[in-house]
Amino acid sequence: MRIHFTGLAGAGMAAAALMMREAGHVVSGSDEDVFPPMSTYVEGLGFPFFRRFDSANLPPELDVLVLGASAKLGGETNPEVRAARARGVRVTSFPDLVGEVTLARRNTVVAGSFGKSTCTALMAHVLREAGRDAGWMVGAISPSLPDTGHWGSADEVVLEGDEYIVGPADRRSKFDLYHPRDVLLTSLIHDHVNVFPTLADYVAPFQRLVAAVPAEGLLVMRDHPAVRAIAPAARARVVWYAREPGAEWSAHDVVFGETTRFTLAGPGGRRVAMATTLLGAHNIENIVGVSAYLLERGLVDEAGLARGVASFAGIRRRLDRLTHRSSAPVIEGFGSSYEKARSAIEAMRLHYPERPLVVVFEPHAFSWRNEETLHWYDTVFAGADRVLIVPPPHHGEASHHQSSFGEILDRVAKTGVATEGVETADAAVAALSRLSGNEVVLLLSSGPLLGLPDRLPPLFDDLFGRQEAAA
Repeated sequence: MRIHFTGLAGAGMAAAALMMREAGHVVSGSDEDVFPPMSTYVEGLGFPFFRRFDSANLPPELDVLVLGASAKLGGETNPEVRAARARGVRVTSFPDLVGEVTLARRNTVVAGSFGKSTCTALMAHVLREAGRDAGWMVGAISPSLPDTGHWGSADEVVLEGDEYIVGPADRRSKFDLYHPRDVLLTSLIHDHVNVFPTLADYVAPFQRLVAAVPAEGLLVMRDHPAVRAIAPAARARVVWYAREPGAEWSAHDVVFGETTRFTLAGPGGRRVAMATTLLGAHNIENIVGVSAYLLERGLVDEAGLARGVASFAGIRRRLDRLTHRSSAPVIEGFGSSYEKARSAIEAMRLHYPERPLVVVFEPHAFSWRNEETLHWYDTVFAGADRVLIVPPPHHGEASHHQSSFGEILDRVAKTGVATEGVETADAAVAALSRLSGNEVVLLLSSGPLLGLPDRLPPLFDDLFGRQEAAA
């Protein structure tokens, strides 16, 4: 088939396009207003990529147009979609396409409010290192994987399962279309309030996912009250994991450092020595969940698991150290939700307890801009010494009750944290250039953050590189 992806720079779209190309299809794509790392990534994928939407982008022989769900794509008003419809070309979504082409595979869906990208990438990496050519679809870039999407020759496919809706006209969650044999469920905390206004609305798709696993399948789930509450929907065997001892699978004797070491403990007295360079206590929990799944299914042995975990370099924007020489490291986290932001800040306090923590934050996701969640700002920056906040974007602001930039700044300032609004990249650079070199700088956003993830690392390596060399 010839497949065109409108909105190719979406993480799931790019991964699905790569799977289709490896499956033997001819792929092209387009997108607008995209930013690194995904914009840079898709430009290097080796198939036609257009930086504006135009009916001329569609190849003469086109079988399917895959339309992304982002509001900026314009949906049915997009010129590429209109042209495809006029030509009688099928228009579908990437979850629909992925579900169709993997119908005969053994799909493992990794789902949850947080942790799913890391767990999906880690599982794919461990399987690959162990010599098992499983397929995968990861909604983030990992330096440990050759691509975000891979077709694979084995029966198994590891799919990052997003609870977000397929699109404005299709209110199903994306993972509803993935017909899982097994599920790894990492977490369940109310998120995406723009499409799931209440907790009950948000929980319902996860209940469906748990119920969809067949009796012969396997559910590996984080031991948490919210997850426990949906467990009765399961027909399959359930295995519980947690970071703290007490669950069937857990971490013992954790020693945090540049390389963190712990003992993976499992049923029947099973013990595996583990090491990881990932930052944060939440990543120990992610490793425990992935390990529990792989060992319960017998997909790798203990030695292969330990080697794969130790060599996993994480994923971009999830506590990714961007500087190389600076004594003040610049680390990029993914700040799309309260829990993700808190996990990142707690990781900084854990690994750099004596350093002043400077957070540069962009309220990019709808949840951060919603008046109903303005209270998140009361506690999210606890542990930070200083917070620089950039203005929220305007896209989609009419679809919900958006807080103003001033309201967000005032709410954070009232917590006692030193707070500063920076409306341009130059203003942010000027403020950060006055640091001493002893700080840790954490970038938190799910958006472009004024281009600072690209601009700050060389600046900091130049400003503060000598201190590190002297140390």
